[in-house]
Amino acid sequence: MISLDQIDFKEKTAIIRVDFNVPLDEKNNVTDDTRIRAALPTIRYILDNGGACVLMSHLGRPKGREAKYSLIHIKQRIEEVLEQSILFSEDCVGKQAENFSSKLKPGEVLLLENLRFYNEEIEGDRRFSEELSKHGSIYVNDAFGTAHRAHSSTTLIAEFFKLKCSGKLLEKEIKAIDKVTNSGEKPVLAIIGGAKISSKITIIENILEKIDDLIIGGGMAYTFIKAKGGKIGQSLCEEDYMEFTFQLLRKAKDKNVKIHLPIDVIAADNFSNTANTKVFKIDSIPDNWMGLDSGPETLLLFKEIVSSSKTILWNGPLGVFEFPNFAKGTIGLGMYIAEATKNGAFSLVGGGDSVAAVKQFGFENKVSYVSTGGGAMLESLEGLVLPAIQALENEND
Repeated sequence: MISLDQIDFKEKTAIIRVDFNVPLDEKNNVTDDTRIRAALPTIRYILDNGGACVLMSHLGRPKGREAKYSLIHIKQRIEEVLEQSILFSEDCVGKQAENFSSKLKPGEVLLLENLRFYNEEIEGDRRFSEELSKHGSIYVNDAFGTAHRAHSSTTLIAEFFKLKCSGKLLEKEIKAIDKVTNSGEKPVLAIIGGAKISSKITIIENILEKIDDLIIGGGMAYTFIKAKGGKIGQSLCEEDYMEFTFQLLRKAKDKNVKIHLPIDVIAADNFSNTANTKVFKIDSIPDNWMGLDSGPETLLLFKEIVSSSKTILWNGPLGVFEFPNFAKGTIGLGMYIAEATKNGAFSLVGGGDSVAAVKQFGFENKVSYVSTGGGAMLESLEGLVLPAIQALENEND
């Protein structure tokens, strides 16, 4: 896979697959422009080196051509981020769109309409990919968030280009994940939280080969505790996966990986921010109570482990952080990781809830890297080959 700086963009048009699937409010205003800003270095590099850019993306999950999913709604925000005016095509393929892209001059930017207005995008239609490829002579993929999807604009389109490369964001994402899974300084710590162990099995099994410590937090922990004979009250538990916890503990022991479970929890008498709360040992939660956050002893333990780690992966919160009264564990963990990062550790945060938490509590700029691609990052951690990355590699081999 080659990078931007290996290609001459002068007087050429690059078609860039970006991930501008950003949230909009009821008035169609962008409420979080992180993904737009993340693509800025790639776009700016091409423009500064004499090229023109055609931007293509999806937005939401439209059923056909739905006005509320039009990329016209994000045009102004892109212009604000780029600090220049851009052109907009009301279609992403066809004569009108090609008329726009064929007349682009160096330094100009064209935004195409939502790719998913065509079912062919998701279906991976080769003819649709060929139509898209007519917009430029160089293909750049900078959409890590869609790299696990074998769609027309992320995989098949690459076949139609002699020159194709990764954008700066895609490259940063790949390097960050590689640093955690392959080249990171030891000791390497993975913190896996969230509600269900069933959604994290393949990640845990894959990263066991590469880590020294594993913290299990959030709702996942209660399945481990119940499997070991503890009383967890009304706490979340996946009984079908209790046997898996024993297998995991055995595998971890064989690989000299230390697994750390919570010691105590903040429990509630119902699932509500205003519920009564008490601190219990995690294996001694009364019948009518449920654990919703990590307790004080647990946080002291986790702080010690985080502070002694040199490479840290964080995927999943420690509690129901959406409720302010049960956010202390997740906030505390964010503080410990921020401090470890300040002291020289490399920290990668990924996965929807973890990313939401670091943004909500102000840790976004205090960790080494926050992944923009939830599903893509998780599949990378599972050891799967991402189709869009493979498409960039094949033709350059």
